[in-house]
Amino acid sequence: MPLSQPMFDRVALIGIGLIGSSLARVMRRENIAREIFISTRSKDTLERARQLELGDAYFAMASEAAKDADLVVISVPVGASGSVAKAIAPNLKSGAIVTDVGSTKTSVIAQIQPELPENVHFVPGHPIAGTEYSGPDSGFAALFEDRWCILTPPDGTDENAVKMLANFWHACGSDVELMDAAHHDQVLALVSHLPQLISYNIVATASDFEDVSKAEVIKYSASGFRDFTRLASSDPTMWRDVCLHNKEAVLEMLARFSEDLSSLRASIRRGDGDSLFDLFSKTRSIRRSIIEAGQDIDAPNFGRTPMDEED
Repeated sequence: MPLSQPMFDRVALIGIGLIGSSLARVMRRENIAREIFISTRSKDTLERARQLELGDAYFAMASEAAKDADLVVISVPVGASGSVAKAIAPNLKSGAIVTDVGSTKTSVIAQIQPELPENVHFVPGHPIAGTEYSGPDSGFAALFEDRWCILTPPDGTDENAVKMLANFWHACGSDVELMDAAHHDQVLALVSHLPQLISYNIVATASDFEDVSKAEVIKYSASGFRDFTRLASSDPTMWRDVCLHNKEAVLEMLARFSEDLSSLRASIRRGDGDSLFDLFSKTRSIRRSIIEAGQDIDAPNFGRTPMDEED
């Protein structure tokens, strides 16, 4: 049921791709914001957002959209977070809450926090929801339902601001958890960034394999390979930034994966069926645990990885 009174008078969405456009839709449906201001650098994307009637006002400049906003949501690739924060800082009103949706948090905090004035509240966030699609047409109001949103407020962040943002994400349908930024980056490197990189690499290997034609790869793709291609079709700008801005955690997970892969290769070479059976049984139990936790949604509009926005 929609809220009887909006939580915020004005919310500014900086970036209007999958996450931003989904937020616009759910905020409208649930009466979360009285006004929604939208900004993106792309004229075509901004015009499309206008055609879809996602907001109440539209701006090419982020600083104009952020003026007098109670909540500003930065939904751009993580590498652009700092420049956006610098642009909007002069126009932020006292007491405003600034958040983001990036899938790396330590780097985003380092980029954004120094740019913001002391009289605003910065509460970094990361909705664990997404698809492989991007752009304002890709959003839908149900994207965040029964998904986790992780908040990583730096030490000293105003508790009321954290509570307000948590309530915002609850109203959007998400469960909310607080987490240390560095720990978030390590967890996401394992459950999101590593699978994404493996997918890119497997699809690239198939593409480069000379003894199997591209037509055969497409024609005979089993469901497992199709899942990899879905992940590998995600936005390359976003994932480039993820690798560069969560480098240490990603490299650590790649090293661990490489060690486990070497062990698997050795088991196959030795013909060690017991080791193979034990490994496959262990991973099967993890899959069952994910299903029991309600974190597997078998629908075409849900993906395994969170998507940053396009600006």
